[in-house]
Amino acid sequence: MSDTHECIFCSIVAGTLPNFTVYEDHNFLAFLDVFPRVKGHALVIPKEHYRWVYDVPNFGAYWEVAKKVGEKLQQSLGSEFISYITMGNEVPHAHIHVLPQQTNKVEGFTLSSVVNMSKEEMKKLASSINNI
Repeated sequence: MSDTHECIFCSIVAGTLPNFTVYEDHNFLAFLDVFPRVKGHALVIPKEHYRWVYDVPNFGAYWEVAKKVGEKLQQSLGSEFISYITMGNEVPHAHIHVLPQQTNKVEGFTLSSVVNMSKEEMKKLASSINNI
C-alpha cells in the first residue's frame, strides 16, 4: 500500500468527491468513469488503497465484483459483451475498466501492433517462465 493523501479514487471512497455509483459493498466500489470510452464505462476499485490490481489481497473476489458490475451493465444497456481492462497507469490506485460493447467489435480502446517474435524466441521465453 502507498500514500493515499492525493489519490483521487481514495477521495471518491471517502466521499469528498462525487461519483455515479453503480455497485458498492464493504470492500469494493464501482462507478461510472467521468471520461467514458463507451456508454456505461465503469471503474471497479478496492476501497482500500492498493497501487496495482494484482496487489489486492482478495484478487478473486475483486474480479467477481467486476463480473457482477459487467453483468449489471450488460443487462441495463443490452450490450453484446463486456471488455475488462487493467492498465493502471492513469490513476495510481488499482482499478478495473468495465466497458460494455454495443457491437460485435471492440470499442473504447485500441491495442498496439503485434510484436514480432520468432518461434525460437517464444520457446525460450516459455521455458524461462516455466522454470520459475
